[in-house]
Amino acid sequence: MIGCLIGEVIALEAPTVLLNVHGVGYEIDTPLSTFCQLQKGQQVTLWTHLAVREDAQLLYGFIDVRDKTLFRILLKVTGVGPKMALGILSTLSADLLIQTVEHDDINTLIKVPGVGRKTAERLMIDLRDRIKALAQSTDSQRLETTPLAFSAPSAVAEAEAALLSLGYKPLEAKKVVAMVKDQHTEVADIIRAALKSMMK
Repeated sequence: MIGCLIGEVIALEAPTVLLNVHGVGYEIDTPLSTFCQLQKGQQVTLWTHLAVREDAQLLYGFIDVRDKTLFRILLKVTGVGPKMALGILSTLSADLLIQTVEHDDINTLIKVPGVGRKTAERLMIDLRDRIKALAQSTDSQRLETTPLAFSAPSAVAEAEAALLSLGYKPLEAKKVVAMVKDQHTEVADIIRAALKSMMK
């Protein structure tokens, strides 16, 4: 099992990061909470989860070890796969997800793309005890967000692609990015503003 990878970010294409570890390039899918903290040339440690399927071996990476723990907890919920788990962690921060579960706030969960009311109710039931234990844990590593530098056109395209990867519909992604793009020039800021707008 690959528990973490330490290397240099050599390419970013939301939500995938290409990490150079001693000459080997690892493709790692990340939640946007991690992706938005990375930039090319950055030396970084990503806490990883390896998923082995019949047709592929997929790596998922997180800059915060607590996000990795939450990802694994989410995968244990019936009906939640890696894509939905990444979508949840991209839309809701670890703290907000914990708070959402603690307060049985189903309305917040169903704003995540792909999460309907039945899935949200199942998440609440399955996560309650596990989240309570995690909330009391102090084993987390937090890094301040490092903004990415993109030109405006590529930032808009990157933000739209990131939302599409989460399961938002093309017209929906285009519309919400158009609403916030004039207020921001960096892709990370556009993604955050778009997600915040969708959560209203």
